[in-house]
Amino acid sequence: MPSILIKTADELARQRHAGELLASVFAMLDDFIQPGVSTMDINNRAEDFIVNQLQSRPASKGQYDFPYVLNTSVNEVVCHGIPKESEHLKSGSIVNVDITLEKDGMIADSSKMYLIGDVSPLARRLVNKTYEAMWKGIQAVKPGATLGDIGHAIQTYAESNGYSVVREYCGHGIGKEMHEEPQVLHYGKPGTGEVLREGMVFTIEPMINQGDSKIKTKKDGWTVITRDKKLSAQWEHTIAVTADGYEVLTLRKDETLPS
Repeated sequence: MPSILIKTADELARQRHAGELLASVFAMLDDFIQPGVSTMDINNRAEDFIVNQLQSRPASKGQYDFPYVLNTSVNEVVCHGIPKESEHLKSGSIVNVDITLEKDGMIADSSKMYLIGDVSPLARRLVNKTYEAMWKGIQAVKPGATLGDIGHAIQTYAESNGYSVVREYCGHGIGKEMHEEPQVLHYGKPGTGEVLREGMVFTIEPMINQGDSKIKTKKDGWTVITRDKKLSAQWEHTIAVTADGYEVLTLRKDETLPS
């Protein structure tokens, strides 16, 4: 099994910078993502900004032969939604936009949910509770804690609010490569799994379903949807383990750390 890479101070500084740049991509998209915009428009706007404004590389493009710079997962799409010219965002929809960015050899990864137009209270609740579940997982991060502590915090919060946790996909170590060790499950038992150490960097990115946790992959071999066609939501941040807790490397300006 590959070992978990501990980031040096220099690597962490470069990854922090990548995270700050990635946060600025979402800030740019916030006013752009509106009813009527196509998911391919979002992809193209993000690519232009990352390459030409930020002088950075969209790390997803070309990964596993994926030709786009981000994923747009709408409504019942759990993850890996493919941007399309023909897919225009409709009022009432929810969409997850998942973007990676490499700068100076280090990669950051984050995703954000967008509420399109007039969204139902039930859809809004799912999005909000998924965001809170992610933060429950993040708050479990500190040296000496375990990966199981993170998963347990997310799972118990999601399930206590009547939702299910997708188990087939997980967070991951990240650095010079987009996917490194460890795998970060969004369910689990406290005190189990890898012990966290200062200098580890990984994503926490729970996918939470309104209905059953069962999923399926569409015929395109990429897009993952809920089997029952109910809504799914996801949020993601890149997290570094610090000497006494955690640092969110992809924190956006519209976010505040939980007290």
